[in-house]
Amino acid sequence: MRDILPVLNGWYTAGVPFGLATVVSTSRSAPRDPGAAMAVGPDDEVVGSVSGGCVEGAVFELAQEVVASGEARLETFGYSDEDAFAVGLTCGGELTLLVRPVSAALDPAFGEIAESVVAARPVTVATVTDGPAPRGATLAVWPDRVAGTLGTTGLDVAVTADARGELALGATGLRHYGPHGERREDAVTVFLHSFAPPPRMLVFGAIDYAAAVARIGAFLGYRVTVCDARPVFATPKRFPEGVEVVVDWPHRYLGGTDTDERTVICVLTHDPKFDVPLLEEALRRPAAYIGAMGSRRTHDDRMKRLTESGLTEAELSRLRSPVGLDLGARTPEEVAVSVAAEIVALRWGGSGAPLTATAGAIHPSS
Repeated sequence: MRDILPVLNGWYTAGVPFGLATVVSTSRSAPRDPGAAMAVGPDDEVVGSVSGGCVEGAVFELAQEVVASGEARLETFGYSDEDAFAVGLTCGGELTLLVRPVSAALDPAFGEIAESVVAARPVTVATVTDGPAPRGATLAVWPDRVAGTLGTTGLDVAVTADARGELALGATGLRHYGPHGERREDAVTVFLHSFAPPPRMLVFGAIDYAAAVARIGAFLGYRVTVCDARPVFATPKRFPEGVEVVVDWPHRYLGGTDTDERTVICVLTHDPKFDVPLLEEALRRPAAYIGAMGSRRTHDDRMKRLTESGLTEAELSRLRSPVGLDLGARTPEEVAVSVAAEIVALRWGGSGAPLTATAGAIHPSS
């Protein structure tokens, strides 16, 4: 979608309706991931791809039909063993597409969405794919505002909260609701398409706890990097697949790495020669979370050293140390859950208290 947006925005700005097909779900070995898109515009011009060539001919016709009718369609394609010549995926996978017409009248926020994506401003687009709500209706959700509607106020409120959660992780996928946003129902299916790169998790110290934190960080949707100055410990085979492993002095690596307000920094070295210069660097740069492992004694010594290094009270107040919530954790995996819980609580303003001890909405609107 990112690749074809400039063309789509040109059609949209010129007032030319077009058909947009988006992959909303896949199974088995489907060739494209959710979010892949293809569009058919003026003079039958085609941009993008949804399957690498398997079903594009059928999608071309569908896109023309939805522009003519003004009504969105949901179609699933798979491979038919009974009819080898049927339109489908020769790879044996299955994909479901939402094909909808786009124009200024039907989607007044599309131009602003395109501008946000091009400018790298995060936005999630929520689109109804199925159920008792207008199929193809869209709600654009930015961190600070929304545009559009999915049909009911309750549905808009529930989807807005979830869309901001997905946006924080750069995640894309289907969610299910009741007609008025009821979370335990599945009458309405909504596709949340986030236009934001996954946030980064930087883990320093290649110890057993780091492997567990890296694993749960990847599970939560972070792009995880583990860094340690000791090559005997910083080896890819000790960490989950997909985790980047870097051999470098932690403070030097962080000094050459971009961070932003979504970045999570976990300092697990608990050795002053590593963690003090690293935290000096970390606490002076943008980050959503900065946590450091260690005992109470280690924490007190670390704070003394950081104060002597010239960090201000405001900078020191950003440090979560000792790292994690009080879960009574013992094993590396339990500690990783403790750390992840603190990260989530800090992101959304949660108290970390048991829900049985709290009152009010479990999922407050954000």
